[in-house]
Amino acid sequence: MGVYERFVLPRLLALAMRNRELVPFRQRVGLAASGRVLELGVGSGLNLGFYGPDVTSVVGIDPSPALLRMAEARSRGGRVPVELVEAAGERLPLGDRSVDTVVTTWTMCSVGDPAAALREARRVLRPGGALLFVEHGLAPDPGVRWWQDRLTPAWKRVTGGCHLNRNMDDLVLAAGFRVDDLKTGYLPGPKPLTFIYEGRARPG
Repeated sequence: MGVYERFVLPRLLALAMRNRELVPFRQRVGLAASGRVLELGVGSGLNLGFYGPDVTSVVGIDPSPALLRMAEARSRGGRVPVELVEAAGERLPLGDRSVDTVVTTWTMCSVGDPAAALREARRVLRPGGALLFVEHGLAPDPGVRWWQDRLTPAWKRVTGGCHLNRNMDDLVLAAGFRVDDLKTGYLPGPKPLTFIYEGRARPG
């Protein structure tokens, strides 16, 4: 891992994810979560302040030590106990059926194997638990998809592996979940970068 990936990219990602347009999504996810929460790709901890009264604890997973240090600073003095773990989403260091809610926000675009990470999310969820996700990905419009497919090879090289063209609802279903609720649409900005999937799913 080079200097850019270790030091520059984490700071750029943390800055980009502070976009005000993302705050309502974080609020909705935080209030919908309950019990012991696993946050996949906790990043710099921007969701931590939004978890509501039904959340008892949070385990935040991320492969980036630099981002975890930022998340640790944000977690100090919070209402909810937070445990931060350096790990990959494809190999979660948690037991089967050990969490009540899995949260993933703008994470699956850059996971090396999103199908494996979602299968792991299903493994650690208790019966009746929920996967809450907000992700950007493949748009429905052919013209936008054309750009997403062509931009992704270069885009992922400078953004830590971020793919613009992953079909999030298909990935969730293929991992053995049933989708209870799904909303999609574009945020303000270039359409290839801003098509959003917001949903709730449960183990099938």
